[in-house]
Amino acid sequence: MKIDIHIHSTISPCSKLTLDEIINYSQACGLDGVCITDHNTMEVQNLLQEGMQPNGLCIIFGVEYFTSDGDFLLFGPFDKVLPGLSATEVLRWIDSIGGVAIAAHPFRHGRPTQESLIADGMCRIVESRNGRNSDSENALLNKWRSIYSIHEVGGSDAHSLEELGKVITLFNEPVRSRQELITALKKGDYSPK
Repeated sequence: MKIDIHIHSTISPCSKLTLDEIINYSQACGLDGVCITDHNTMEVQNLLQEGMQPNGLCIIFGVEYFTSDGDFLLFGPFDKVLPGLSATEVLRWIDSIGGVAIAAHPFRHGRPTQESLIADGMCRIVESRNGRNSDSENALLNKWRSIYSIHEVGGSDAHSLEELGKVITLFNEPVRSRQELITALKKGDYSPK
């Protein structure tokens, strides 16, 4: 399955991508599913039904959580997140509830992921390809590949229709729900494209 795991709707103040555009154009971009990961909020759950849509598109809700030690895509059995947690606190919390965290754009200038979180095994999944990063920022992940046991995903980080589906994660098994996404991410049978 081709899933764009990092998309922002207009719920995020910086995005111009509407929920209608996500639903109506994702399949035209070749996507089987999308993860709506607005900044620090799960407000999307009040506006849209999660799961398989009538057109066959799978929509999954997550959140992009900001910390001073990096940003993380979070997926788990939650409907809201507590603001102001440190990276260590949010990673321990998501693990304790059976969820999963992904280091978003870990080498983005000005918003890098603290390497110690990867080295200590607190976060084992990294967004190695981000559609809004420069090629040089994405290439910096090469140093972690040779040192740490990590799994890699790709996401467009779309804020506009033109960015939707630009970078994806190819899953080798079906993903039809948030729980199936979490299970698949923990298994590691996927690759960024």
